Amino acid sequence: MSDSPAGRLQALFEGQRLTPTQRRIAHCMVRRAADVPFLSSVELAELAGVSQPSVTRFAVALGFDGYPALRRHLRENGPAAAEREAERAETGHNEYQQAVLAEIENLRHLAELLADPAPVERAGGLLAGSRPLLVLGLRAASSQARGFAYFAAKVHPDVRLLDEGGSMLTDRVDAAVRAGATALLCFALPRHPREVVEALEYARSAGLTVVTVAESAFAPVAAHSDLLIPAAVGTGLAFDTACAPMLLGRVLLEAMADGLPDAQARLEEFDTKAAARGLFVE
Repeated sequence: MSDSPAGRLQALFEGQRLTPTQRRIAHCMVRRAADVPFLSSVELAELAGVSQPSVTRFAVALGFDGYPALRRHLRENGPAAAEREAERAETGHNEYQQAVLAEIENLRHLAELLADPAPVERAGGLLAGSRPLLVLGLRAASSQARGFAYFAAKVHPDVRLLDEGGSMLTDRVDAAVRAGATALLCFALPRHPREVVEALEYARSAGLTVVTVAESAFAPVAAHSDLLIPAAVGTGLAFDTACAPMLLGRVLLEAMADGLPDAQARLEEFDTKAAARGLFVE
């Protein structure tokens, strides 16, 4: 587990049985890990979109006497946000540089997570064994899903992209299950569309195993995932950045290809045909 503020919070929440409201608070705290030790319960409630008493109950559920005790714990067990802000000011980095540096830190956290390859290897096996394989991503996550599906189709015999919501989505899930699908890969990024949560709930009820890439283990999709692998998003710009989720998608592609005996043959066949057609300009 990372020794970053977000990593320490993840460790604090790990193994806790949290209500949906409490997961929302936990998710907000992870995203604002540097600021949380200095927020009042009212401020945290506003950021999470919950009531102030919910924040208090959340702290008690974690084993603290109340929110002040939780905040004191966070202050005593991590570097001060003010100190980090001062360090950034000393370096002279502008807001664009800070956004890039924050993404580099997200990638470092991902590298630390991958020190244990078991979850990714398990996910790769599930994806390789599903014929067809469903890949879901709506709104902000649609580009992640589309990119994965594009490359996955080069080594997997039947990849079906779900990047549009609506009533047809469940029809396509049903069709895939009838065709033999056993797994669905979901890319879920904030803000989380209600349709994604509903689609995952439906997919699991249809018998599919759900593998999810999300920004946090406390994202709203967590309760509807069989295997969730977190990859943080950057929040320093007006729109979130998702370098770590994209890279995690490529890692999952590698793990999936390792589980497909004919993956290399398929790639070689594609390269031969592409050369014959003059598909790429070298």
